[in-house]
Amino acid sequence: MNKQVLPYSESLLGKKEQVAQMFNNIASRYDLMNTILSMGIYNIWKRKLVNELKHENPKLILDVATGTADIAIALLKLNPEKIIGGDISKEMIAFGEKKIDQLHLQQKIELQIADAEQLPFSDNKFDAVTVAYGVRNFAHLEIGLKEMFRVLKPNGKVVILEFSKPRNKIINGFFNFYFNRICPLIGSWITGDKSAYTYLPQSVKVFPDGKQFENILQSIGFVKTKCTTLSFGIATLYTGYKS
Repeated sequence: MNKQVLPYSESLLGKKEQVAQMFNNIASRYDLMNTILSMGIYNIWKRKLVNELKHENPKLILDVATGTADIAIALLKLNPEKIIGGDISKEMIAFGEKKIDQLHLQQKIELQIADAEQLPFSDNKFDAVTVAYGVRNFAHLEIGLKEMFRVLKPNGKVVILEFSKPRNKIINGFFNFYFNRICPLIGSWITGDKSAYTYLPQSVKVFPDGKQFENILQSIGFVKTKCTTLSFGIATLYTGYKS
């Protein structure tokens, strides 16, 4: 079981509540921060996530920890009948709904407040489940993954994009300096919440990435799992199927 880190160490709230509070605090600048902190590479990773489903032709997709619906909107490239995005942050959902309204996508994308560890959906409902940068924030990782497995249809595919720790010493050294020193400064300046971007590198550090996370997916019941490192291991794309 991985060590749990919290966004606000002085708070008496549990991790789930703190994560919701953190994203409520930074919702208005979340998309901007993703672009700035990743230096644009985030858009490449996003396309790779979407492309993992292009041969599956999913009609109904669930995007867990959907945030401001950035991934949900990108998934429209697959021409599904419906995308449902769920998140525990009401402010993130509010900003996502504004984007959907502006793009007139209300018929294709539906957002709702939803706890990843208690998904409000029936068993075997979705053709695909996606989550980007969300599983690190689960208070109980295995419970969240079991819920994703539960709501997938048999033969449905899960695609998870998450930060990881580069194995190359030089890349890892730069990565740690940037994440631990630069990100909190930029995050504090743009969002006013330094703790949120101090939490980011700490949560990446303790997350069971790579083969360790793939093994967890397999223990949940996912088959034909695969992990693909992106950008020298800064991020990893994980996939698997429900048998």
